[in-house]
Amino acid sequence: MSAEEDISDFFKRPILNSPYDYPSRHWELDESGQPTQRVVDQRRRAQFVTAVPKPKKSKAGAKQRELALGEADGLSTEAQRYDPTPIINELRRRVDVWRELKNPDHWGVTPETRRLLQHWRHHSFSGIRPFFCQIEAIETVIWLTEVAPNERPGKAFLEHLDNSNNDANPELPRLGLKLATGAGKTTVMAMLIAWQTVNAIRRPNSPRFTRGFLVMTPGLTIRDRLRVLQPNDPDSYFHSRELVPNDMLGDIARAKIVITNYHAFKRRERLELSKGGRSLLQGRGAELDTQETEGQMLQRVMPDLMGMKSILVFNDEGHHCDIEILSAEDGQIKVKVKGVDVFHPSTGEVRSDGAEGIACWLVDTDYNEESFFVRHAYFLGANDPYSALKTTLKAEINEEAWATLRSDTSRSFPRPKSGRIAVKVINHLGDEVMKVFRV
Repeated sequence: MSAEEDISDFFKRPILNSPYDYPSRHWELDESGQPTQRVVDQRRRAQFVTAVPKPKKSKAGAKQRELALGEADGLSTEAQRYDPTPIINELRRRVDVWRELKNPDHWGVTPETRRLLQHWRHHSFSGIRPFFCQIEAIETVIWLTEVAPNERPGKAFLEHLDNSNNDANPELPRLGLKLATGAGKTTVMAMLIAWQTVNAIRRPNSPRFTRGFLVMTPGLTIRDRLRVLQPNDPDSYFHSRELVPNDMLGDIARAKIVITNYHAFKRRERLELSKGGRSLLQGRGAELDTQETEGQMLQRVMPDLMGMKSILVFNDEGHHCDIEILSAEDGQIKVKVKGVDVFHPSTGEVRSDGAEGIACWLVDTDYNEESFFVRHAYFLGANDPYSALKTTLKAEINEEAWATLRSDTSRSFPRPKSGRIAVKVINHLGDEVMKVFRV
């Protein structure tokens, strides 16, 4: 039997579910994260799968300690480790039960929310139809906002979230949604804006809803890509993706949405002075403060949102990476990754790593601005996973070809027809960031 014929079923058919339906099957993995070739007829539970390989040698009889996330960087200790998977799995179960309720009158949501849910679940879309993961994301937020406050099990989730937020940033309630690469987070943001805006317009006295939104982006390219969240944009997702019924489009037009780069929040100088001029004005008094105040900065960045009682803030990809586009032979190009900066919300710090802090990075060499398609993949893990891959595949691997995958510089590729490429960088803790380039 040839090596090609001996490749396991897992690698021949890794995808078992439709992206539009509830994931009802998954490939079983053993304790070391390797496929057992057994298909389990249920959804895979949420769990941490670390990209850091297990050590090849260990003391006899000793069981390897589980990775305390962030332990190496002082983010947590064994006594203070953060493992949200139990509550995530229980929340999934609660939302599943709620989703299966046949009578809309029992959903416990506003009539406006009910219509939107029915639209997203059952509308005959003429174009791109929302994925199940996108609908589940918005369903989860809706359940936590409209359903959970009115039932005892739901209040326990809200108490957990309140405590977590108070520990990290008091008086700033936050909720994180994590979707897989290519899942379409922009569509989820549009759905959240639609749900909040329609309810805010038709229920102006409700404190749960707003029509004011601040979208913070990591760069100018991402900011330009998110213009589809503006109701008056020619390519607005509310129109082009049919994300709301036609009679609700008028409500969506009343949303106030500010999309800006996070650099805009840096306080600017109000008075340009030379070093000598500053010393002359300051004299022997206190240090001269010529920067705008925080209020002036907010008025400059988001004037349309000033005066609103509440706004919803989207932090789109709070991490950043250093990437360079290189020219190659015959007019082709290469990509080089230099490092990744990760924002830690618990401390407010940005921690920087070089290429050694990157577990893997992916390239879409012809990005269509809709979904990320992996065309190149590279791995920069500290340990060479070559032997483990060889064992898993039960086949010989071209070592020279494998070496090209363990690089901070991509193989060369033609300039894209779309004029854009996208690069995803993932660090050892699973944090990811995407950058889009015009080339």
